[in-house]
Amino acid sequence: MAGSVPQNSESASFESPVRPAWVRWLCGIENSILIVCLFALIFLPLLERVMRGFFNTGIEGEAEFVLHFSLVIGMVGGAIAAREKRLLGISTIAHFLKGPWKIAADVFANSWAAVVTGVLGYAGYLFLLDERGAGNEIAYGVARWWIQSMLPIGFGLIAIRLVWNSGPQWWVRLFSSMMVLLASWILWEGWIPVDRILLPGVIMLIAAMLLGAPIFSVLGGATLLYLWREDFPIAGVATSHYSMSTEALIPTIPLFTLAGYFMAESKASQRLVRVFQSFVGQFRAGPAIVTIFVCAFFTAFTGGSGVTILALGPLLMPVLTSAKYGDKPSLGLITGAGALGILFPPSLPIILYFIVANANVQTGISLEHMFLGGLIPGILMVGMMTIYSRRLVSKEAVAGKKFDWVESRSAVWEAKWELMIPVVAITALFSGVFSTPVAAAALTALYALFVELVIHRELRPFKDLPRVMTECGLLVGGVLLILGVAMSFTKDFLVFAMIPDLAIEWGTANIESKYVFLLALNCFLLLVGCLMDIYSAIVVVVPLLLPLGAAFGIDPIHLGIIFLANLELGYLTPPVGLNLFLSAYRFKRPVMEVAKASLPMLIVLAISVLLITYIPFLTTFLPDLILGRSGP
Repeated sequence: MAGSVPQNSESASFESPVRPAWVRWLCGIENSILIVCLFALIFLPLLERVMRGFFNTGIEGEAEFVLHFSLVIGMVGGAIAAREKRLLGISTIAHFLKGPWKIAADVFANSWAAVVTGVLGYAGYLFLLDERGAGNEIAYGVARWWIQSMLPIGFGLIAIRLVWNSGPQWWVRLFSSMMVLLASWILWEGWIPVDRILLPGVIMLIAAMLLGAPIFSVLGGATLLYLWREDFPIAGVATSHYSMSTEALIPTIPLFTLAGYFMAESKASQRLVRVFQSFVGQFRAGPAIVTIFVCAFFTAFTGGSGVTILALGPLLMPVLTSAKYGDKPSLGLITGAGALGILFPPSLPIILYFIVANANVQTGISLEHMFLGGLIPGILMVGMMTIYSRRLVSKEAVAGKKFDWVESRSAVWEAKWELMIPVVAITALFSGVFSTPVAAAALTALYALFVELVIHRELRPFKDLPRVMTECGLLVGGVLLILGVAMSFTKDFLVFAMIPDLAIEWGTANIESKYVFLLALNCFLLLVGCLMDIYSAIVVVVPLLLPLGAAFGIDPIHLGIIFLANLELGYLTPPVGLNLFLSAYRFKRPVMEVAKASLPMLIVLAISVLLITYIPFLTTFLPDLILGRSGP
């Protein structure tokens, strides 16, 4: 998936030495804004609770400040993602092009993406004019429009960088600039009638998407074309983007992801491997079980962003090969295990699904319902892969040392702080002590930061911490950019065009059985997983899926877990399975070799998905038991 491969600390570079000094200075300002906003997300909610507990007073406008800091993180993080050429895309065709064809593809995709992004920036400017006239302020004299100005500024900066990234040569960038200016002029002057712009516009967008244009520009372009055709104001795109970026649960996304990044960039992985190795290492399949458990633990926090494979791959591969596992089984196991864990709290995909679902349909479920619903299916997928891993053990493999209680106790004691991170997160979410999930997420991020920065001292405050927080903000910014534009795509295009209604009409007319619908849903989502990354799929497909699920009487929690479990397969499914590319990148192997090695893991996970699909009890039992739900 173009531009979407996360890099580890060894390969990430936010202040490249090849850049001029003034460019590095501007990059430093961007990074600093992002870091300050992330720190504000951590400390403001917790400081508010402390002040109310001890002084019976809080921070005026704290909740709104936190939400608007999330808007800044989304726009600045998106701008940094554009700077580092890591905006999330769909197609991988451009990766296989060489020479002049590669240059032409990059120019075309980036130029059209820049045109769309520039129009989104103009829509943000129109939105800002309306908001500035309203004269609202958050608190302490801070006008709301000050922060809302990040919409046109952020989109404008991304558009400039898309042109810059069209090629390394000045003549290529100049040509791209001319294309963008010409297209913008034609649109501004209205030389092409509105009724004639739709078909060529759609063709251009599809071509740009296939050649690597970022997914947010494709969604935004489709929405803008529809609004123009229907003569609706384009400022509505920015309004929807702003509403989604300041939704109540959005701050939990960067906070929980940040906790995962703090762990991934320290030696936490080594301590956790030692723990699991001490308990199951004596079995012949012990190394495989260690790999599965550690990867699931990390992916629960990093949300399948790729950090798991990049951070743990070099550590786990020697563990497997030294235990006489073959090279191909080891490669396939690490690649497959990197997809586990997204059904465990505090999973980023679950949070995103919940936000998108409730922004379109009032499902009547809470985030806690979704987290509880994913626990047993997540355990099932881990268990199925663990059982299969016994078949990977070669005849030459030998069992490890006998169980040593002293070693196990020592390993647990050394890793006690990391082992407590899921406990802190889950307790904060479900105990009721913290009034909002945002405060619980802030506590989790602060705890992870304290453990790695103060207790273990493995993150250096002035060298490592800024880099790690910028890397996290880059990922989150790319996701929030898609989420904000996709909300406009849903509300301003799908809903007005009555596409969900048409989908319900077609589905109920052609599919009579609920179980046939579930099978068709699995096949459809497997196809989606082949073509889209999980974040893009959530924001595009969920608004269409929810009404269909309701029409067939599918429990909304069950439907959500089915959706996410199917998309988990997408990490391993060619042509754009993210884990396939990450393993190929990390272990320097051809993508098809990785795909072939991972095929058994894909089959095992597919069987697990079928069980999750046709046994709703696995999903609904814990929400009904613990939260007293009475069913759909």
